[in-house]
Amino acid sequence: MIVNCVAPVLLIHDDSPGCPFCTIEPTRVYAANELAIALADNFPVNPGHTLIVPRRHLVSLFDATEEERAALFDLLDESRRKLLEERNPDGFNIGINDGAAAGQTVFHLHIHLIPRYVGDCDDPRGGIRKLFPDRAPYWKIL
Repeated sequence: MIVNCVAPVLLIHDDSPGCPFCTIEPTRVYAANELAIALADNFPVNPGHTLIVPRRHLVSLFDATEEERAALFDLLDESRRKLLEERNPDGFNIGINDGAAAGQTVFHLHIHLIPRYVGDCDDPRGGIRKLFPDRAPYWKIL
C-alpha cells in the first residue's frame, strides 16, 4: 500500500550516522510503504530519476528480507507507473550499485529508476554495459 509521508521519514531500526537516506525530508518523498520510500534523486541523470530506498539501513540488496525486497519492488512498480503517466519516457534503466567496486558511494541500499528518452544520448545500445565501453557493443561480435 502506498501512503504519503507527512513527517520526516525515519528508519525502522537504528540510523547510521551521516547516512543521507536515514532521515529524509518529507518534501522529497512522493511514495512510501511500511518498509520503503521513493524519492527524487538529488543528482538526476535524466528528468524523473527516482530512488527506491529501504527504511531500514541496509548496505546491500542481499541484506534485505523477503518482505523488504517485495516492498522495494512494489515501489519500483508504482514509481514506474507514475513516471509513465507524468513524463512518458521511452524506456528505463534500473540499477543497484552493490559495493565500492561496483561504484556504490552511499552505503545505504537504493535502487535507481532512470527514465530514458529517445535522443537523450547518441547510442543507448549496451545500456549499463557501457561502464566498460570496449565491452558494450556485444552485438558486433554476434
